[in-house]
Amino acid sequence: MTHIDTLHRYLFDNYQVRGELVQLQQSYQQILASQAYPAPVQRLLGELLTATSLLTATLKFEGHITVQLQGNGPVSLAVINGDHQQQMRGVARWEGDIPDTTKLSDLVGEGYLAITITPDDGERYQGIVELGEHSLSESLESYFAQSEQLTTRIWLFTDIEQSQPRCAGMLLQALPDGQNGDFTHLEALTHTIKADELLNLDAHEVLYRLYHQEAVRVFDPQPVCFKCTCSREKCEQALLQLGQQEAQEVVKEEGKIEMHCDYCGQHYHFNGADIQNLFNDAPTIH
Repeated sequence: MTHIDTLHRYLFDNYQVRGELVQLQQSYQQILASQAYPAPVQRLLGELLTATSLLTATLKFEGHITVQLQGNGPVSLAVINGDHQQQMRGVARWEGDIPDTTKLSDLVGEGYLAITITPDDGERYQGIVELGEHSLSESLESYFAQSEQLTTRIWLFTDIEQSQPRCAGMLLQALPDGQNGDFTHLEALTHTIKADELLNLDAHEVLYRLYHQEAVRVFDPQPVCFKCTCSREKCEQALLQLGQQEAQEVVKEEGKIEMHCDYCGQHYHFNGADIQNLFNDAPTIH
């Protein structure tokens, strides 16, 4: 791919249908680097990352989207957070042996998909749907049908077999007042996409192969990146909330306080002197 970690939006001049195409490599690898994820969990995170990028691109305001899978299966939690700038981070939690499968119900079990939209200015909104048995894409399509009442199709692909894992996906969505026949026609064209093509070819070549007989308007690509929001300052705020006495007791028992970020793998260490200085410098509340 000549353009990695980019998202492309496009419209059809003759149909009330919009589309998105995203191809990710470095951002995906940085999420995988934080923990030793089993292969099926790596693939699930790739699909979830791709989906979140596609959904984040639908935002018409500045804010965040969190896409979360939660269930009673061996993968109890998988979550990706993204914002309107396509800054992504994510994590998964699992336990025991993970079946080597791509079937969603075998990994997450019975559970739900929660999509939380948080505008920088405005009220938070959350939509929840039951997980589809087979794939994340069908669960997301159900979400759009229930919450947005827009016909939507999503294709998600991952490749972790190469030395540089990558993931990619496409979204096709009917706009209000669109004709069902128009969407059905474009869905059939898009459904011919092969994983190898979407994962390895330039986005414009993919779009040309799929829609070369259609009038397609492609907008400027948007870069996608991994960004974790953890910091030593946030850890210090958490310790202040914990309280000086309890923090000092932990240092007395353990010799230090260690804090770990699941999103990026960063470790933060605080010794006795750090704790003393932290609370000495904290403003006094009267």
